[in-house]
Amino acid sequence: MSNAENLASCMDAILAIPTDQVLEPNIPVDVFVQEAENLVHWSKDDLPLLKNAGINAQKINDLNARAGACREAQSLWVKDRRSVKDAQRQWNEESPAAYDLRDELLHTYRYAFRTDEKLLGRVAEIADGAGNADMVQDLNDLAVLGRENLPLLNAINFDATRLDTATTLSSEMGDLLAASNGDKASNNDSKVLRDRAYTYLKELMDEVRACGKYLFWKKPNRLKGYQSDFWRKRNSKKSSASDVPEEA
Repeated sequence: MSNAENLASCMDAILAIPTDQVLEPNIPVDVFVQEAENLVHWSKDDLPLLKNAGINAQKINDLNARAGACREAQSLWVKDRRSVKDAQRQWNEESPAAYDLRDELLHTYRYAFRTDEKLLGRVAEIADGAGNADMVQDLNDLAVLGRENLPLLNAINFDATRLDTATTLSSEMGDLLAASNGDKASNNDSKVLRDRAYTYLKELMDEVRACGKYLFWKKPNRLKGYQSDFWRKRNSKKSSASDVPEEA
């Protein structure tokens, strides 16, 4: 099956994991998934012995499916993160012009409506507030107010097409702001799914590794396949730097 099909087949089990048991990866997920896939191939040679200790072929096949599901979930999260970063970059590039137009309209209205206290009060209400979301709303409010009072704006030769620009910018910048805030949501769906898929994979991966370590504790040539290369290399570097041995 493809990674996407593996994710679909594992989805019910992944979503059933209690929230308080979901783990965040402490190892790069692409490395972890590759180690899982390596473990699948390594353990197949030991199936007769593994089976006697509780790990059968079905569990090894399941491990392969969980690895594919985790890889797909990781890809979906990376895609979403990239989309968010692109939106943030675009926001940073385009938002100054939107702020400038908002400020321009406020400045213009204060002059055009200078003899009408009621209209000046509405301008003050719109000007009140701060932040990106407020600016997006201000643009739309100012466009509506301007259209309601075109004669006063025409009297000072104001370019009415600026109101259309404000309306368009309000809509576009609102969508962009929502996209750029995507990774700030505390319950980002794709990240939660990735963490759940990682937890689901780790559960079975730990079980297979524990069985292999039990069986081959005196056979280093087979034991190494049930240990993490990532942590072994990382601990080896720490040990070399400090001369203090750490468990791999």
